[in-house]
Amino acid sequence: MISSLPNILTLSRIVAIPVIVGFLFLDPPLGNWLAFGTYTYACITDFLDGYLARVWEQQSSLGRFLDPIADKLLVAAVLLMVVWTGAVGGISILAAAVILCREILVSGLREFLAQVRVSVPVSQLAKWKTTLQMLAMGFLIVDQAGPDFGPLSTTDIGILGLWAAAVLTLITGYDYLRSSLRHIADEDAVEAGKTAKTGKSAGDAS
Repeated sequence: MISSLPNILTLSRIVAIPVIVGFLFLDPPLGNWLAFGTYTYACITDFLDGYLARVWEQQSSLGRFLDPIADKLLVAAVLLMVVWTGAVGGISILAAAVILCREILVSGLREFLAQVRVSVPVSQLAKWKTTLQMLAMGFLIVDQAGPDFGPLSTTDIGILGLWAAAVLTLITGYDYLRSSLRHIADEDAVEAGKTAKTGKSAGDAS
């Protein structure tokens, strides 16, 4: 299924990540706008690959494996680069750190839940968080190369969006963690029950 269009789009999003990073090493404003154009392509493919996979019934294990990896690599790479370029600095680095740590936490939880065959659906709030986060990172990529919006610069809007996304990240991350811990507790209870039953059976046999 690697040759299916949804998987090709996902792979192209991964390929776009080093291109975005490379463009941000170029002098502004050209580097900013080239990086923003490539980032916009990556965001569009993030929507299209899942949508086309559902509509064309081309969902696959490879796609489910690659899609979250592509998303997290994109978020991590862009956050690191906007900190490096200076678009995000000072206390605002905390917002970037919160988002990045949440991505790592969710990856670990999903890996565990996949082992116990439990699926946690994405909430509507999490979708809004992702949309806001993507928009904020786009503004931060453009940085000072972009126009002013009244009293706010492009960077100011990106910073405000990043903080808003960080707040939603804490809320959705907590919901995800709480749900996951409940499944973990249930799994431990089942294992403890099996152990107790096995021990009782062994005692009866003796």
